[in-house]
Amino acid sequence: MREWQVQRRERTRQLIELGGLVVKAGLVELTDDDRATLYGAFLTVAAKLRGEEREQALVLWKRKGQRAFESESTEAGF
Repeated sequence: MREWQVQRRERTRQLIELGGLVVKAGLVELTDDDRATLYGAFLTVAAKLRGEEREQALVLWKRKGQRAFESESTEAGF
């Protein structure tokens, strides 16, 4: 397989996984699948990450996400 094909598949997989996180977080239902609202929310997060509170936000969000993943895997019996 050519290198560009491998890179394209990796990029496609990444995009699918990121979209899955949007669904998993319930954002699609909570925004009635409004792409402008979702994009605005993502821009707000990006602005926060460009600001002075970057490190605190990353620590908080990572901890919260890890707990959610752990909780889901426990509930699923893994």
